[in-house]
Amino acid sequence: MTDTDVAPETNGADTEEPGIRILAQFIRDLSFENPRAPETLRTQSAGQPQIDMGVEMNARGREDGLFEVDLKLSARATREDGPVFHVELLYGGVFQITGVAPADIEPVLLVECPRFLFPFARRVIGDVTSDGGYPPFLLDPIDFAGVYAARKAGGEIQGPAMGNA
Repeated sequence: MTDTDVAPETNGADTEEPGIRILAQFIRDLSFENPRAPETLRTQSAGQPQIDMGVEMNARGREDGLFEVDLKLSARATREDGPVFHVELLYGGVFQITGVAPADIEPVLLVECPRFLFPFARRVIGDVTSDGGYPPFLLDPIDFAGVYAARKAGGEIQGPAMGNA
């Protein structure tokens, strides 16, 4: 042990710890359609509706070094006798990402950032379906890493930190 502090040699590598900071969250677009209300509200005993879900992620860099990430969730509920409701939400966030190599930024933007946004987007969809007269539609957790991997393998994601997933 010595009495002097010697900094470890970094060989010029960036030693900043990886970090994600959410600077803002917002609803960019929200649509709720209840095309057959109030009739569909009275026939809820007709069984559970069939739900078709959609998930998209999109990210882009900004001139100020921050990143915008959008999470698009959609749900369409139908029964044998027709549509019940359709909700579509585009929920966004502005993120500051530090200590991540440029080659690794894409999965951070399209997997980790949507994980941060999801609970808030889920609540919005639950609230709007409840306000539409239905029991709250609470989305099951989404495997964003699986969605990203499948879309990457399918060639749907192109270019670092950009594109839809």
